[in-house]
Amino acid sequence: MLWIQFVLVAAVIFYAGSQIARYGDILAEKTGMGRTWIGLVLVASTTSLPELFTGLSSAVQSFPDIAVGDVLGSCMFNLVILSIMDARSTAPVIPQAQPGQALAVGFGVLLVGLVGMGLVIDPHLPGWTRIGAATPLVIVLYFTSMRVLFVFERRRLLTTPELKAEMQYGAVSTRTAALRYSASAAFVILAATMLPRLAGEIADRTGLGQAMVGSFFVGITTSLPEVVVSLAALRLGAVDLAISNVLGSNLFNILILALDDIAYPAGPILGSASSANLVAVLCVILMYGLFLVSITYRASKKKLKLAWDTSSILAVYLVSILLMLILRNVEL
Repeated sequence: MLWIQFVLVAAVIFYAGSQIARYGDILAEKTGMGRTWIGLVLVASTTSLPELFTGLSSAVQSFPDIAVGDVLGSCMFNLVILSIMDARSTAPVIPQAQPGQALAVGFGVLLVGLVGMGLVIDPHLPGWTRIGAATPLVIVLYFTSMRVLFVFERRRLLTTPELKAEMQYGAVSTRTAALRYSASAAFVILAATMLPRLAGEIADRTGLGQAMVGSFFVGITTSLPEVVVSLAALRLGAVDLAISNVLGSNLFNILILALDDIAYPAGPILGSASSANLVAVLCVILMYGLFLVSITYRASKKKLKLAWDTSSILAVYLVSILLMLILRNVEL
């Protein structure tokens, strides 16, 4: 029965999350904002609503490893989405991205690095410390990244103008889009608040531990909207939008972790989290490194179903699962 509940919650997040992305895109069209910017900010933040409310609910309910594992697990799985996209594309996916996507990856490395620093430092902070050492830096860096990416994208559009896209949602009014967006968001919030309790029970019954369950079961579940949006964008030929959604979601996820830290009642959340989460941090950094090599090298062909870059990203993800299982057994 527990697993049935988990699957039902995942199904709600999957459907409602895809609706959030669709109506968020409609609202974006009504405002006339560029698709790449929409992918990095609006679509990314809307598809990250499950991580936001799952994380805050986990923090308030004192499930630190579920909250931390959800964010880091979602970051890992979001990058695995690139492998799923690559498997459905005839040409390597990552080299098709705008070179400016490397800027988003650079900020991603910095933000994830701050999380790793917090996992090492925060357990040794004085007992009266309310939030982690990295939390203020994460908040400042996230909004700095949004500003820099906005300026970069505006400069790129000035030097390389894009053709104005045709209106795709002329039949949908702004009011209708806003109402349906809000309704979908409400379903995601409701489902996401149920995940921490279910994940905690799964961790207890299976003996896998909160870090493992948070990083993989919850992380994958809350990343379902990103999968839906990215594959839909790929079908439309909007590869850059799909990749922007993945990278923008990862940036927003780290901001979520900072908000989780503020909501956590027992001090710095990274100080209470398992050191096994460092595996996820290193995993994300390795994946980002592979992305940067690929977007710089820009291979034009692939010999197998997956290109070398996305197959390597998938391999890092699978190895991280193995390492976390080993660490869990050592802790036991």
